[in-house]
Amino acid sequence: MFDQEAFEEIYQRLQNLTIHHQRQWGKMTAAQMLTHCKEAYKVPLTSKPLKRKPISYIAWLFRPALYNSRPYGKSLPTAPNFIVKDDRDFEKEKAEMLSITKAFYEKGAAGVGDKVHPFFGKMTAEQWGKSMWKHLDHHLRQFGA
Repeated sequence: MFDQEAFEEIYQRLQNLTIHHQRQWGKMTAAQMLTHCKEAYKVPLTSKPLKRKPISYIAWLFRPALYNSRPYGKSLPTAPNFIVKDDRDFEKEKAEMLSITKAFYEKGAAGVGDKVHPFFGKMTAEQWGKSMWKHLDHHLRQFGA
C-alpha cells in the first residue's frame, strides 16, 4: 500500500465502486463493507491498541497469509469489533474510506511503525502495508470492483 502504483490501482478501484455494485459473497452491503474497511484502517493509524484475545498469541502461525501474494479467500470470519450490522450512508462511507486510504498511503511506513495487530500481534510497517492492501482488495473483489 506504500508503493505508489499499488496505491493508485486500489484507490481507483475504490473510486469506481458504486452503490449498485452487488456483493458476490458474504452478508455486508457495500456501505457496511466500506465502514468495516475504514475501521480496520484506523488500527495501524492510531495509537489506541485493541485488546488481544488469548488465541491471538498463537495466530502468528497464520500471519504470513496477511501479506503473502495470495488473495484472501471468500467468507472469512470477521473479528466482532469490525462487524457492521446497521445501515450506512454509502456516499459518506465511500468519501471517508477514500480519505483514510489516502492518509494511510501519505503517512507511509513511518506513519504506521510497528503497531500491534489485535489478532496477529506486532507487525512491521511493510507487513501492515501489504495486509491493508490485501484486505481492501478482498472487499473490492467481493463487490466486483
